[in-house]
Amino acid sequence: MQIYVDSANLDDIKHAASLGILSGVTTNPSLLAKEDPSVDVRERILEIHRIVGGHCSVEVVSTDKDGMLREADEILEWFPQATIKIPMIADGLAATSELAKRNVPVNMTLIFSATQALAANNAGAAYVSVFLGRLDDIATPGIDVISDTREIWEKQGLESKILAASLRHPLHLLQVAKAGAHIATTPYKVIIQSLKHPLTDAGLDKFLADYHKMQAEIAELRKQA
Repeated sequence: MQIYVDSANLDDIKHAASLGILSGVTTNPSLLAKEDPSVDVRERILEIHRIVGGHCSVEVVSTDKDGMLREADEILEWFPQATIKIPMIADGLAATSELAKRNVPVNMTLIFSATQALAANNAGAAYVSVFLGRLDDIATPGIDVISDTREIWEKQGLESKILAASLRHPLHLLQVAKAGAHIATTPYKVIIQSLKHPLTDAGLDKFLADYHKMQAEIAELRKQA
């Protein structure tokens, strides 16, 4: 399963990319709004892509088909490698269908059911972003939607990538990997949390303590020789 970082913070993205585990990045208006309000959005997105490479989703903000297509064209002018991120609404499906005919990759976002994911696939989306955390927030198991979607994909032989989004903690990362998501787009904090384990820290401390003890003993023996 590929891991994308879901962020617009350059420091976090640089550190995550330096680990060598990322295959791409996703952004959205909310993430960009958390950064310096004076930031040039285009420059920020291009800088993120230079750091990470691979997949980079850029979201439109229009809610009508013509507006989405116009924004997509504008994005592709300054960022030809972009994957266009479009919301799962009726006009979004229509816009996705048009872009797919032009071989423009679309990441259909804000999907909360397997039937929505199926519609996105049929419209030509290259990626279907299923949100877990927001479903869990309303007492609906988000992982079930990933599992149902993956089952449909396997039985129907569908090709769009299942992208697990809105991950809140390392358990979500484990669950979506087991459920068969192709990609998990993950906040920086969750990526770092998923790499840590107290036994790893304790084991490293023990190895280092034993090494320093051994070196001290060798030094003492040399003094006595």
